[in-house]
Amino acid sequence: MCNLYSITTNQAAIAALFRVVNRYVGNLAPMAGVFPDYKAPIVRNGAEGRELATARWGMPSSQHAMMEATKKRAAKLEAKGKVVDFKELLRMEPDGGTTNIRNVKSRHWTGWLGPENRCVVPFNSFSEFNKAEGGDIWFALDETRPLACFAGIWTSWTSVRKVKEGETTNDLYAFLTIEPNAEVGAIHPKAMPVILTSPDEVEAWMTAPPDEALSLQRPLADGTLQIVARGVKEDTAGLGT
Repeated sequence: MCNLYSITTNQAAIAALFRVVNRYVGNLAPMAGVFPDYKAPIVRNGAEGRELATARWGMPSSQHAMMEATKKRAAKLEAKGKVVDFKELLRMEPDGGTTNIRNVKSRHWTGWLGPENRCVVPFNSFSEFNKAEGGDIWFALDETRPLACFAGIWTSWTSVRKVKEGETTNDLYAFLTIEPNAEVGAIHPKAMPVILTSPDEVEAWMTAPPDEALSLQRPLADGTLQIVARGVKEDTAGLGT
């Protein structure tokens, strides 16, 4: 599971590579470490063309997951003798979101697979954790950490992300995963992000019918990625580029 990546390329380069028409971001500072629930840039389809926006990392969790979490919270409250309004408790259940999406056939995800909810998530490197190998292991397309992107989806959603915030409405995103290629599999055998590396792949993901777009949910060819850092929480190489 990828729960950490970096995006250090400036927004002008992001806009140029992904043919952005509108930018709904202010000063987009380089992010050497993007963690779950952080706000980070995405490129999505807008009414006038592609737009660069920021969104919080973590799509809404499934209704089943939220129901189970609320049942546990209700049981704890009831054990303390408190009266529980389950419907209200469910509405206010904190949800940090789902960062990685593997099973795109799940009913929970199918409604967000149309072009209007697809996005690409720019990145320069991403990390998989392996304690035996030194902790956070960072991968990129090569040592220069060129700009690439994950295949993602996004939505606008009203929920409680954190208790202290209460109920808020946010743009949220997550990206697809798949079984790993050789390089990532040696560190994290369960999964790797779905990475798009060419303009044709980006175009297909952003515009093609779902069946065609989802054919891009595949691991990169072996030899495509390389390890660029080990044992650091943030990949600071390339900051300011």
